[in-house]
This record gives sequence, structure tokens and C-alpha cells, in this order.
Amino acid sequence: MTTPDIHRTIEAVWRIESARLIASLTRLVGDVGFAEDLAQGALLAALDQWPQTGVPEKPGAWLMVTAKHHAIDQIRRNANLERKLEGMGRDLEIEQAGSGLEIVSDTDEDMGDDLLRLIFIACHPVLSRDARLALTLRLLGGLTTDEIARAFLVPEVTIAQRIVRAKRTLSEAHVPFEVPLGTDRVERLASVLEVIYLIFNEGYSATAGDEWMRPALCEDALRLGRILAELIPNETEVHGLVALMEIQASRLKARTGPSGEAIPLLEQNRGRWDQLLIQRGFAALMRAETVGGALGPYRLQAAIAACHAQARTAEETDWERIAALYDALAQLTSSPVVELNRAVAVAMAFGPEAGLEIVDTLRFEPSLKSYHLLPSVRGDLLAKLGRFDEAREEFKLAASLTRNTRERELLLERAAASIRG
Repeated sequence: MTTPDIHRTIEAVWRIESARLIASLTRLVGDVGFAEDLAQGALLAALDQWPQTGVPEKPGAWLMVTAKHHAIDQIRRNANLERKLEGMGRDLEIEQAGSGLEIVSDTDEDMGDDLLRLIFIACHPVLSRDARLALTLRLLGGLTTDEIARAFLVPEVTIAQRIVRAKRTLSEAHVPFEVPLGTDRVERLASVLEVIYLIFNEGYSATAGDEWMRPALCEDALRLGRILAELIPNETEVHGLVALMEIQASRLKARTGPSGEAIPLLEQNRGRWDQLLIQRGFAALMRAETVGGALGPYRLQAAIAACHAQARTAEETDWERIAALYDALAQLTSSPVVELNRAVAVAMAFGPEAGLEIVDTLRFEPSLKSYHLLPSVRGDLLAKLGRFDEAREEFKLAASLTRNTRERELLLERAAASIRG
């Protein structure tokens, strides 16, 4: 195997093993920042040694043992942690004694518990939303700071600073490495689900840049969602989120044309929708229903996505059911964005006048002041009503608000079409 092949292998192993490695190390050393440093040290050792020695039979175990050796070395060098050496360090040395380099003592159950704890730490509400996104992709997605920066179109130094500050905040707040219980668990789980879905949404509809989508982010979010569903099988909203992402991800190939141009939902070739992902989404939705409990926002959104997936053509879409589901979702969330989506469904089910009536109640909503989809939806409804001059102005406004090049092109095309009527 050539050195480039080994480096590609190391990259693949890191993406698979890094989250579990950091999680297990965090349990041992009690600090997520220190744990990541140890994991990175093991990665550098692999990059240095594996081209000469070959890839170990159990590369994940090799990384873990190497990281533990680094932990012992660092603790020995730090006089302030001498007492920790007597406890943790001795335990680590005992664990290493007599064990081959490719054997670790962590059981699959321990690693699963550790991974779940790491998810709750990375998505902790004490962190800002941007910090949670960056830290989750770093610790759980295995992405480099450069990859995260390119995904969100911000400077690499900005992402690096967010990650450093996030780890410092967690350390200073003494956030315990544990799965929360009771009401705290409910609140923290909501934060976890929000972070995963925000990552997915940025991939599904990029907020800025020249590309309509960033599918790699959707894949990262889906992987995290699937892992979470395995770790917490009795949480209905976890399965609801996975169902929602699976079904939405099924449309990715149909959402762009040959030149990368955006294709709206109702104009997509449904033959290009990924049926395997749709079936996985339906299965996740059934698991959510089997678990039971109150209908939450992700289950409701997944049910809406399922309505679209069940329709063989856009004309066969059950818009009345979708409107009813949005009614329930709006009552649950009191979100202006949900209300805007409800307006679209109502317009499709009962006519553009009914939808426009809802949209007009949102025109002066402060949180939607810079939200390009508000004038976009309003423009679409005005065009359907034959009010083309007004529609054109709304599309032009929407185009001025979006930071995504492909979306701006689509909106300007609609503005030009409104001139022709």
C-alpha cells in the first residue's frame, strides 16, 4: 500500500473512530478539550508510523492505546496533576500492562454510553448555537476546522476560535460527562436535535455561497441522527428527526439541474428521488409511532415530508392533510417560519387568496425582516393571482436578501417571468 493510500485509509479510520475515541478519552481524563488533544496526538502518530509499519489490524484500538500512552506522558510532565497520576495514571498503566497494543478494555456498551455523553456535551445549551455546530462537527463529525469553515463559508480562524472558546466554556462551567436525567434531559435533548437538524438544513439549503446544497453536511447530520437513534431508541422525536432527514435527503439529486441550477419541489423529477432513503424514512417514522408519546415538531415535519414522498406526482400531493399537519405544528411551535410554511400549504389546498391572507399577517414580523422566503412566497402567491407587478417587486426583494447565488438566480428568473405575466 502506497503512502497516499495509507493516508486515505487513516482519514477514513479517523472519520469512523474519532468520535468514539474522544468520547472514551473524555470519560478517562474528565475534560473534552484535553481528550481531543490526546486524540489528535494519536492521529499524528498514525500519520507518522503507519506508512512504515502498515495499518494495524484494529486501527481504532491502536489509536486508543496510543492516546492513553500520551495521557500518561502528559500527566507525568505536569506537576500540578501529580495526584491525578496516582489515580487515573496508575489505572491506565495497569490497564496497559500485559495488553497488546491492539487491545482496549472498553466494551461496546461503555463506548456507546461515552458517545452519548459526548453528544450531550457538544450540544450543551451553555454554548452559543454557532459554537455547538462547530464543536459537534469537530468532535462527532471528525471534520477539520478547514472543512467546517468551508462548509459554512467563514474564515478558518473563526471556526478555530469558536471551537477553542467552546471547549474553554465547557471546562469553566464544569459540565459533567454524563447523560442528563429528568427535565434537564428533555431540554438538552432538544438542543442536540436542533444542532443536528441545523447541520442538515445548512447542507440541504445553503444559506450562502455559489452552491444550492452541500450534501456532505446532510450526510454528516444523517449519520449523527442514526447514531443517536441507536443510542436512545425510546425517544420518539429522535426517530422523528431521522425520518425527516432521510425523506428530505432522498430529494437531493433532484434539487439541481445539469448546471447546478435550483429546481423547486413541485418541478422536480420524482423519478430521481432516492427510494431507499424514502423507505428508511418511512421505517424511522414507524419507529417513532411505535415508541409513542406526544407528537413533537420533528414527527410532525416528518409526516409532512412523508405526504410529499407518497405522492407519485406533484398534482397527487394531499395538500389538505399537509395544511392540517402544519396547523398542528404551528400550534406547537408558535414559529413565524412555520406559519409561513403553513401559508404555502393552505394556498395549495384552498387557493392563493387563503395563503396570501396568512402571509400578509407576517409582513411586519420582526424576526422575518431579513428572511428572503417571506417575499419569495408572497411573490409566488401574487403571481398566481395575476398581480404580476407586485409579484415582480417581491421576487426582486427576495433576491436582494438571499446570500445564496443559485437561489438569487432563481428569484431573478421569477421576477423576469412576472414581467411577461
